[in-house]
Amino acid sequence: MAAAEVFPRAFFPGPLEVVNGFAVLTYKGILPAYLEDSIGRLALGAACGIAIGVPLGLLVGLNRAAHTALWPLVLFFQAIGDIAWLPLLLIWFGFGLTTMTFVIVYTVIFPVVFNTALGVRSIAPELVRAALSLGASRIAVLREVILPGALPNIMTGLRNGLGYGWRALIAAEIIVGTSGIGFMMFDARRAGSAVEIVIGMIVLGLLWYVVDAWILAPIERATGQRWGLIARS
Repeated sequence: MAAAEVFPRAFFPGPLEVVNGFAVLTYKGILPAYLEDSIGRLALGAACGIAIGVPLGLLVGLNRAAHTALWPLVLFFQAIGDIAWLPLLLIWFGFGLTTMTFVIVYTVIFPVVFNTALGVRSIAPELVRAALSLGASRIAVLREVILPGALPNIMTGLRNGLGYGWRALIAAEIIVGTSGIGFMMFDARRAGSAVEIVIGMIVLGLLWYVVDAWILAPIERATGQRWGLIARS
């Protein structure tokens, strides 16, 4: 389509222009610096989301009173999109890392909570009773029965949460960012550079494919195989 000039090249750059633009941005250090910023923000936000989401999911899944009290709140806040918080966050924290970290944490936490609670509730009660009858303490049951049994679901939650968090980060960088891949794409709009926008889209897609297909999916699959939920091929 680019070679046939169905659309003007200013709107639809060709492959050679994209490759050349990628080389220039990499040589100048712009693309690596922005990519480093985005990955660092995702890592920080995801770590905080996991640190909150897994314990909260365990609490909701294990304790009936906690489930009754907290589950409606979880559903309520889950229905409020992460981007909907941005106007309020800008009043509270301004344009900066805190605002973007909040958005990522908010996005990551719900898939983690839901899947962790599901994993806990899917464990057969007979396993817990058997462990208790053999003299295991509550802590030992949590460590040896509950966590291993819920781990495949937890890994699924982490995988989904990181995917949602990555998209939320890019949206936040477009709206409030001063660096990062999302900011680079949005800033290119002002200069009318479709090449940089296409480069950003390609980088986002390739990077997430590598992370998901080469890291997260194998870990999730190995976890299921380890606990007998997925048959080895």
